Amino acid sequence: MSQTNKKQALGRGIRALLDNIEEDINTAHVVPAAQQQAQNQNAGNIARISVSQIEVNPKQPRHDFDEQSLQELSDSIKLHDIIQPVTVVKVGQSRYQLISGERRWRASKMAGLQDIPAYIRTADDQQMLEMALLENLQRENLNAIEVALSYKRLMDECDLTQEQVSERMKKERSTVANYLRLLKLPPDIQKAVRDGNLTMGHARAIIALEHVDQQLYVFRETTEKGLSVRQVEQMVKDLSATTKPANTKISTPSKLPPAYKRIEDNMASLFSTKVKLDRKNTGRGSILIEFYNDDDLERIMEKINL
Repeated sequence: MSQTNKKQALGRGIRALLDNIEEDINTAHVVPAAQQQAQNQNAGNIARISVSQIEVNPKQPRHDFDEQSLQELSDSIKLHDIIQPVTVVKVGQSRYQLISGERRWRASKMAGLQDIPAYIRTADDQQMLEMALLENLQRENLNAIEVALSYKRLMDECDLTQEQVSERMKKERSTVANYLRLLKLPPDIQKAVRDGNLTMGHARAIIALEHVDQQLYVFRETTEKGLSVRQVEQMVKDLSATTKPANTKISTPSKLPPAYKRIEDNMASLFSTKVKLDRKNTGRGSILIEFYNDDDLERIMEKINL
């Protein structure tokens, strides 16, 4: 695609793409099975397509599907078939790729359907990503991490700025920025947000801390004690005040060999706190394990069976 055409495609806006889908679905006619072969399943029709001919869109932002919810949808499909067609793009002689509707496709397979109604359209990679993202954001309620990853993918793969993403998603720029900041959190915290064990409000409070060990400490305290967002915000405020240096000092990067740096990182992960490993050329050294209060010290002692 030329740069000019690419800009024109971007200029259409993601909401316009969805509007086109809805308009076409409402105005198009379902092609009877007997006529499908004659019409060669041309793009622009709604046709019944074998579920085995449909593959998942690799740009689909959703990765987690609730099994109970899928089963309920599957039971409904057994009784009523699929009311709303999925949207696909033709990628081969008899192969199609999902743009939207993966949840309906999965539930249909569970229900034992051999074919499902699908709206066939043409779209380039960028349009497929934008349509998949918007369709899921509006209909599937992605968790905060999936939304953040989707926004980042729009920026990386479609060469968009945060402002352009916010315009297409009809969101405030600060909202997009807050989602993207979640991706800077440690993997354990991101997973908790993704699994629904930590709210976005908690995560936004935790990310205000600069150091990973502090973030992990507050995360652990939050999940173990069921702290509210306000309580987490206060804990973050207290930690920030106690760890703020009295004078500005430029920190020097660790000079540990990679093997010993991995040991330091593994110990920090094990104790969920900051660990400082110091090793001299002679082989001698020391290990410093930080704790934030007596309860934290007791937790660390239990880890090392003291």
